[in-house]
Amino acid sequence: MAVGAGLCFAVLAACGGSDREPAPRATGVTPTATDVSPTPTGGSPATGGSAVSGKVIVVDPGHNGGNADHKEEIDRKVFVGNGYKPCNTVGTNTRDGYSEHAFTWDVANRLARVLRDRGAKVTLTRKDDTGVGPCVTERAAIGNRLRADASVSIHADGAEPSGHGFHVIEPEAVGKNAPIVEPSRKLGTAVRDAYRSGTGIPYSTYRGRDGLDRRSDLGGLNMSTVPVVFIECGNMQNPGDAAKLSSARDRQRMAESLAAAFENYLR
Repeated sequence: MAVGAGLCFAVLAACGGSDREPAPRATGVTPTATDVSPTPTGGSPATGGSAVSGKVIVVDPGHNGGNADHKEEIDRKVFVGNGYKPCNTVGTNTRDGYSEHAFTWDVANRLARVLRDRGAKVTLTRKDDTGVGPCVTERAAIGNRLRADASVSIHADGAEPSGHGFHVIEPEAVGKNAPIVEPSRKLGTAVRDAYRSGTGIPYSTYRGRDGLDRRSDLGGLNMSTVPVVFIECGNMQNPGDAAKLSSARDRQRMAESLAAAFENYLR
């Protein structure tokens, strides 16, 4: 998402476009990846020893494919705990036209598959990549209703091209989310550490400090009553980051790294 938008990188080596693939079809089922990296440390996907087994995890793929054609609907203002913001936003894209909504949908489904293989109960906040919304408040409400053990909102940034790297956004206390601020910071550190280790992508050079940022203007954080963080997986406007984000192999590594983060957090 562009810096400042409401609601998962040193110059990176370009991976080329040979393993770029379109977003999975809108089935709500994780696509089969043909280029899967080894599972990182954090738990065995095939045994009952996984820390995520039986846990309720909500994965929020930022934005949606139909948002751009329904501006009136997504521009509708919703209360986010300390003011009003648009229901949702369109998101950004790489200079080659790979959209943030397609990226988040792909990574979210890959992550859901890894977590489900380990016994987690995973819910995505949207069922496909062709719909509209839901609003940022409803995305938070899904986790609240399920009493999720943890939640992550996956994004990619649209910052100045000179900036690169990833950062994790943690909530500030805004009304009813106050009790989950501290556990969310523990989750944020787990996501930061696992993502850096599993992907090799460095901390953001343009936002936050040591890969972490805290904000009080994002409805997905403000309205949550379960531990939650956002991750900006890289800057789509930066050529090096864009190459990583557009690579199916690297998206699989991102998903596996996020799964390892949940293992570490829930252990």
